[in-house]
Amino acid sequence: KLLGGPQAGVIAGRADLVAACARHPLARALRPGAHVLLALQDLALAYLGGRVVEAVPFWRMVAATTTDLRARADAIVATAGHGEVVDAEAVPGAGSAPGVTMPSVAVRLAGDHLAALRAATPPIVGRVRDGATLLDLRSVDPADDPHLTAALRAARR
Repeated sequence: KLLGGPQAGVIAGRADLVAACARHPLARALRPGAHVLLALQDLALAYLGGRVVEAVPFWRMVAATTTDLRARADAIVATAGHGEVVDAEAVPGAGSAPGVTMPSVAVRLAGDHLAALRAATPPIVGRVRDGATLLDLRSVDPADDPHLTAALRAARR
C-alpha cells in the first residue's frame, strides 16, 4: 500500500527470523502468486529506474498540478453542459496518511447525484458536501474523463 503497488506484504529482516516465517504453517496460504510477484518486480524496477510517476497511478495523481486538473475540469463541464469547477482538498493514500490533504479541483453539481452517478457504466464515485455532489479530479485518471463527462450528461436528465 505504501509503495502504490499490489496488495502484498514483504517480509524483510534477519535471515533466521525470515526463515522461521517461511516455515510457519500459514506461509503456504499467504504465499504470493506469480502475478503479485511480477507486479512487485515491475514496481521495484519503476522506483529504481525513476519511472514511478509514469508507472504508478497513485504517484501520477499526486503529481498532477491544480492547473492541469482545472483545465480538465473546465473541459468536462463545458462538454457535459452543466456543473461548475471548484477548488477542493484531496486526501491522498486511502487513509494511510491521516489528516494530510492536498489542493485539488472538483466538478460540483448542485444537489445529490450520487445514486445516478453510481448507476453509470462505469460507476462514478463522488461525495456530497453542503448539499452538492463533488467529483474530485485528482482521483480520476485523465483517460476516464469521457466516462465522467457521459455520466454527468446522463445525471442531468
